[in-house]
Amino acid sequence: MSACRGKNRHCQTLSRYNGDMSTLFPDTRPEAEAVLIRLLREAPPWRKLEMVDQLNQSVKLLVLTGLQQRFPAASEAQLHRHLAGLLLGEDLACKAYGTLPEDV
Repeated sequence: MSACRGKNRHCQTLSRYNGDMSTLFPDTRPEAEAVLIRLLREAPPWRKLEMVDQLNQSVKLLVLTGLQQRFPAASEAQLHRHLAGLLLGEDLACKAYGTLPEDV
């Protein structure tokens, strides 16, 4: 018997998982999810890489938007330096791009 007994959304999602990665979206009808999974499996490797690149670009844009809200006075270059710090870690970002000014 499940310890969570399906009371919260996360546990319900886990209870639908059957071990073969066939349940990805708990809010999607199984028939629609099956079509999506089939299309993803049939996609050529170049298309899958393109989709990953698009997702990465979307995440980068979201992070830059969040950084702009956190640092409204920062220049474009400073925002990209903050992004580098998040993506690379501060040590490597400092080596590659230098340190950030104290007032940003």
